[in-house]
Amino acid sequence: MVKSFQGVREVEPKKSPIHQILVKDHMSTNLVTFGPNDTIDKVMEVLTKKKISGAPVVDESGGLVGIISEVDCLREIIKGKYTNTPGFPGKVSEYMTRDVITLTPDLSLFDAAGKFLELKIRRFPVLKDGRLIGQISLSDVIRAFPKLKHTTW
Repeated sequence: MVKSFQGVREVEPKKSPIHQILVKDHMSTNLVTFGPNDTIDKVMEVLTKKKISGAPVVDESGGLVGIISEVDCLREIIKGKYTNTPGFPGKVSEYMTRDVITLTPDLSLFDAAGKFLELKIRRFPVLKDGRLIGQISLSDVIRAFPKLKHTTW
């Protein structure tokens, strides 16, 4: 009979590569954007045509200055009805949200999901080094998770 005198050995756990699920992997990069001087009627036309609910507002140099949404357009519609003006003369700069909360491309998709729940916002512009590189929406996050069900979270 042979006995081993190596003693008790600690078995190192298998290291599985942790695959980070990041915002940059699921964000939209081909963005519709508007300028601050665009009219609300143009915004409504584009949002309807593209079937989107909002978009970033950028200045002449491409810097993010705000975000415009369907809710912002609704404010102009109500104003037009109240003042009995048939057109929509309002400018994007009058209705857009200026204090935009942004995300970074290397943020975990789970952390982004938490931000959506916490802040009740439907879209976040994604900035890298101060430049707009994409946008992630609540729908993007929802679409990503069924594809991930077989991965280790």
